[in-house]
Amino acid sequence: MTGFLARRAKLLAVVLLMAASGLVLLGTTQTWLSVSIAEAQRVFPVSGSDAPPMAQPLALAVLALSLVLTLVGRVLRYVLGALATAAGVGLVAAILPIVTGPPVSAYAVSVTEHTGLAGDEAIADIVSSIDQTAWPLVCLVASVVVVLAGAFVLATAHLWRSGGRRFDTTPHAPAAGPIDPIDSWDDLSHGEDPTR
Repeated sequence: MTGFLARRAKLLAVVLLMAASGLVLLGTTQTWLSVSIAEAQRVFPVSGSDAPPMAQPLALAVLALSLVLTLVGRVLRYVLGALATAAGVGLVAAILPIVTGPPVSAYAVSVTEHTGLAGDEAIADIVSSIDQTAWPLVCLVASVVVVLAGAFVLATAHLWRSGGRRFDTTPHAPAAGPIDPIDSWDDLSHGEDPTR
């Protein structure tokens, strides 16, 4: 089981982080809340990028670090795993209040844009109802997956194989025998002169 985990841990962690953060990123472009104002008899949509404004940047950060995670060495894996876990906790903290009962701050910007009215108390007074779509819950579940995937990176980073010869900085001994043109290009890439 340890051999399988060592071979697949990196792939599983990166895929989980990319899929979960991508889902949160997609979710922030969708409508999360529909705010009704009785006096105006209008319904205003509130997107995920407005409801928790920090969700979109955090999801983008996790998506970017999941790509970088495929290239770095052991020490940076732990750093990126910790950052992914922290970003996931931040996402959960930002989205959870909206799922449990949206605060006025979640829809205040949208209502102010449409009505010109500002201030949490004034906005709360004119809002008659708030309907929630499934997107906040979907993004909350995806954020929990980000936290778990970040913790998985921290737990398994020592088992991951290195990035391969391309990313290895140690000098290679010249090959014995005839010089192959492909090996010559590889030697040039490593800063060695293949004609010596």
